[in-house]
Amino acid sequence: MRHLTILLLIIITFYSCKKEPNWTPLLDKELSQWDNYLSFRYPENYKGETLKDENGNPMPPIGLNQNQHHVFTVIEENNEPVLKISGEIYGCVFTKKEYANYHLRLKMKWGEKKWHPRKNLLKDSGILYHSIGPHGAEWWKSWMLSQEFQIMEGHMGDFWSQANSAIDIRAFTPEHIMNPVADESQSFLPMGKGEKIPGYCMRSANFEKPHGTWNTIELICFEEKSIHIVNGEIVMILKNSRYVENDKKIPLIKGKIQIQSEATEVFYKNIEIRDLESLPTEYAKYYD
Repeated sequence: MRHLTILLLIIITFYSCKKEPNWTPLLDKELSQWDNYLSFRYPENYKGETLKDENGNPMPPIGLNQNQHHVFTVIEENNEPVLKISGEIYGCVFTKKEYANYHLRLKMKWGEKKWHPRKNLLKDSGILYHSIGPHGAEWWKSWMLSQEFQIMEGHMGDFWSQANSAIDIRAFTPEHIMNPVADESQSFLPMGKGEKIPGYCMRSANFEKPHGTWNTIELICFEEKSIHIVNGEIVMILKNSRYVENDKKIPLIKGKIQIQSEATEVFYKNIEIRDLESLPTEYAKYYD
């Protein structure tokens, strides 16, 4: 009996001391792990026409790593780096590396400024994951093909497909003008490119903190599955991440991470990531 007790103590000690994968910080003062891309400054009276230069030629996007406009800067708050995105020009910062099978977490809060065309709309940003292909594939030549974890006032954790992506989400079936709404009790509904339901789904509930407060955002990605988490609450369960090319569905399970500049001042900090060797048990149950 004594030997059995000792063995149990050894086993308990082993598992209690077993370390989780280390978190890797992604933010520093130099933004050394990120590149940036800018498309255009949104004109006040823009109605969807092709933007042209003074000679009447189509205007190219501002482009890659052209941050002279200081849309993306790193400031210091309480001796830690904070990414400030002015939002004045549409675009993104994006990781230099591609990632698959990971847990991403970060904190964000809203600034005060908004720019045309969002001056009278909700504040908006987003985390775009599994980002691949050329820049400017989506919305006003601003973002890569990807899946979006929406960061928006009252809509933190919504999903948008970017360009020709698609995914399945546990959600209520939409009716008439109503959008699908995520809910863990529901079946998976296909949404996005090539599907009957367009590529948008509302989060299950609003867990955003009051304005001026830091929100904790977490994204779980493992193989073709992903989970959106806001302030510790699961707001969306997704699977079968893919994109459609020439009517062929192709898995979309790896890529860069983009953070949007979308006409809103926003701040991000404590951006960190860790590898996953499997889908943690507390999340795996949502796919049974």
